[in-house]
Amino acid sequence: MALDKLSDVLSAHLDELRNRGSLKGKETVICGIRPAKGKKGPRYYIEGEGDKEFIRMNANNYLGMSLKKEVIKAEERTTKEFGVGPGAVRFISGTYVPHLMLEKKLAQFHKKESAMVFSSAYAAILGILPPLISNETVVISDELNHNCIINAIRLARPKDKKIYPHNDVKGLEKVVAESAGSCRRVIIITDGVFSMRGEHAPLGEIAAIEERYDPKFEEGIVSVVDDSHGVGAFGATGRGTMEYIGEERVDILVATLGKALGVNGGYLVSDAEVVAFLREASPFYIYSNPITASEASAALKALEILDSPAGKKILDYLRFITARFEQGLIDLEYEVIRGDHPIVPVMIRDINKTDELVAYLKQNGILVTGLNFPVVPSGDEEIRFQLCADHTESDIDYVLGVLKSYRNKRSS
Repeated sequence: MALDKLSDVLSAHLDELRNRGSLKGKETVICGIRPAKGKKGPRYYIEGEGDKEFIRMNANNYLGMSLKKEVIKAEERTTKEFGVGPGAVRFISGTYVPHLMLEKKLAQFHKKESAMVFSSAYAAILGILPPLISNETVVISDELNHNCIINAIRLARPKDKKIYPHNDVKGLEKVVAESAGSCRRVIIITDGVFSMRGEHAPLGEIAAIEERYDPKFEEGIVSVVDDSHGVGAFGATGRGTMEYIGEERVDILVATLGKALGVNGGYLVSDAEVVAFLREASPFYIYSNPITASEASAALKALEILDSPAGKKILDYLRFITARFEQGLIDLEYEVIRGDHPIVPVMIRDINKTDELVAYLKQNGILVTGLNFPVVPSGDEEIRFQLCADHTESDIDYVLGVLKSYRNKRSS
């Protein structure tokens, strides 16, 4: 067979991943959801686990929007009106009124001139960096940036790629200064909230460096921030890292509709001229179908809820249960990276112990994500808990109780 030789190579690669403990393996399949009831938040049923119920603490659905009746009704209503799929790319009659309404609302929400929606935030990053990067561009990236940024830079083939130590402002400035005279344009790119640790980028200091050194480059310095984990979950009104630290000097903001807003798709907001250029130049926008009209309507409804007094209450509650969970972990003497973001990393610092605790939590009806090398640096193995606004106080207390029993079990 034509694939025999290649299959041997691929099998060897899979064996290598398995031996070093980084094989993702069989996927967990959700086959049902029991809505929140009484003191319990939503419970999930998993294929092969019968009627056992699970608390999901590894979801990006920070505001619980994916299960909100208003959001579901908005999607159902638009599906009945426009069908289940767009039927074409945006430039070939694939643009529907809900797409335009959503883009207008996103631009207003972030106080930018214009917005454009992609099939995902991953596609947005891969779709915008190559057109913005010429052979006279140096890209400067935080060492812990998301995989989409790493792959987008590879795809773009800039004149040079420079990596600065994580959140190291002095290291960033050093790299920017060294780039003067070597290129026409610089792009500084960073996550807003870093998905593995819940930390946020120092956007104010980055903007100050951009302003200070911009005159040294013929085509200037452009800042790009992927705040997919920040928007909707961070800041007083959910506008993300920029709002949280009070910094508006970000040139291009990329975020997702599939995390805190609970739907699907990604987007960017920026100046109108930038968006107009990217609509003409981004292959991931031009040659891919958009999200459906119904998804756009659902995202618009979720955004409307977020940008309302009801959204403020949801955010206040999310911060409350995040703080409650963090303090509970600290009281149990777990090592955590503290912060206001609902990503709560518990540092285990050992592959086998991480896997053991993930399995113990699952046995007790709790779904979490263990992160091992090479996803995180060796020695930084962790369990990433993600708090959602549909977790109840009773849910949090139950999870802390299971973690307490695990600690007692290990120490006995």
